[in-house]
Amino acid sequence: MSVVAIVGAGPGLGAAVARRFGREGYDIALVARDRDRLDALAGDLARGGVRARAFPADVREPERLTSALADAERELGTVEVLQYSPVPHPDFMRPVLETGYRQLAGPIEFSVYGSVAAVQQVLPGMRRLGRGTILFVNGGTAAVPHVERAGTSVAFAAQSAYGHLLHERLAAEGIHVAQLVVPGVITPGHPRKDPAVLAGTLWGMHRERYGFRHFADDLGSR
Repeated sequence: MSVVAIVGAGPGLGAAVARRFGREGYDIALVARDRDRLDALAGDLARGGVRARAFPADVREPERLTSALADAERELGTVEVLQYSPVPHPDFMRPVLETGYRQLAGPIEFSVYGSVAAVQQVLPGMRRLGRGTILFVNGGTAAVPHVERAGTSVAFAAQSAYGHLLHERLAAEGIHVAQLVVPGVITPGHPRKDPAVLAGTLWGMHRERYGFRHFADDLGSR
């Protein structure tokens, strides 16, 4: 049975991705901080015929994140698809002149340390399978930095560099690494940024396996 691990799973994009991959027969590992919310989401997915399990962890605590993913692998099987898409905290989006090194610690832990920990945990299993997909989901500041959102601008850029390096290094091993940039806000009912539409885009990125950076919408969109 194929397994998708969604780091940063919630009722919006995470749930939509779980349903999309679940329709294709994937089991779902839901990873986020709140156990009660994860259990509720897993129950909702189960009522729709999707097999999902909750594995609580905070992405800013790499040891707990790797432990949660290890538990998911033991209970569900080898993770074939990793999606890293936690929603940044509003405090990460301060103006650049109000952002010192202490204010960058959280965004870097969140976007860089967490993503590296997650990748390193699931990568050995993907290599044993001889296939895999790693999907990063970021806001528009991953592509164009914003003076009023310095934390995410710096941290998303670092995560993007890491993802691009993985994309180049792992392609020959059958492991596809890609990034989806979602400018503005994920919006139910939006023709390109509705959660279900984005889930379909991510499914296509997993299946079609070309290029690193993809855009959900024009960078100037809101």
